[in-house]
Amino acid sequence: MDIAEWLRGLGLEQYENAFRENAIDAEVLRDLTADDIKELGVTPIGHRRRLLTAIAALRGDTPQGVGETEPAAVAISGEAERRQLTVMFCDLVGSTELAARLDPEDLRQGLCHGNDDEHASRAKTRQSVMPLRQHLATVR
Repeated sequence: MDIAEWLRGLGLEQYENAFRENAIDAEVLRDLTADDIKELGVTPIGHRRRLLTAIAALRGDTPQGVGETEPAAVAISGEAERRQLTVMFCDLVGSTELAARLDPEDLRQGLCHGNDDEHASRAKTRQSVMPLRQHLATVR
């Protein structure tokens, strides 16, 4: 591979002497890092990025400089992705009053059905539910 021709193809022929003076051949070129390119005298970031991308293409991977972490490539589509979202809001009549009277855990246990088979847990749930039943009976 002719390095001078490769640089001309990238529009970076002004660095041909620097590559020649530093004995950069096709084998060494594949191992160049962002720091190496800086040491060669390539100061504009755009030129360094163009070189890193071209070197990565030679290696068959993505460009990445030394000590840098590139974000993973994300496919960008012109269309937004649409997702269905269901939101349910429930409000119990008198729930504010119940929340003030009951312990939050008792209220939760009274409203939710747990899968716990322990007798103590069932008794506590029954104790929590009873005030709810009484309150709901008065509201009807």
